Amino acid sequence: MKKKKTKSRSDPKARPAARNSERNVPYRKPALRSDAFARALIDAKACLNDSETLLALFNDAAKKAAAVPREPFKEYWAYLQTMLRLVRAHHRGEYDQIPDNALLWIVAALNYLIDPFDLIPDATPVLGFVDDATVIEFVTDKARQTLDDFMIWETAAIV
Repeated sequence: MKKKKTKSRSDPKARPAARNSERNVPYRKPALRSDAFARALIDAKACLNDSETLLALFNDAAKKAAAVPREPFKEYWAYLQTMLRLVRAHHRGEYDQIPDNALLWIVAALNYLIDPFDLIPDATPVLGFVDDATVIEFVTDKARQTLDDFMIWETAAIV
């Protein structure tokens, strides 16, 4: 009589569903699962269809970025600044080599940044901008190639 083979718990093939479901969670951070981020995405779609609204977003986001502490943003501070320059160049018609989905994510991140009542209200001491930084980090990772391409374009345009 043949024994039926059983997979051991240490076998990596034994639990692919658990491993895959863990990888398929698109937004692990609470800020990205918040109503505020969902609102930022909806507002971003509207901004993309209205030049005046996009310009107002850029102006508000530039003012906010100038006023927020840099510490929570760490190495993503330069990318936040790049997002601002990219949106300005896009609005002016100077740069149009942006995939629609990347532009949507970038505009959503800026919308989230200017929202004072997001997941952690900006007035909360110390933690107020941690969620904003998390969203900037997420969008940077999602649109890094677009942001890097824009920086290369900027550099070439200056020379």
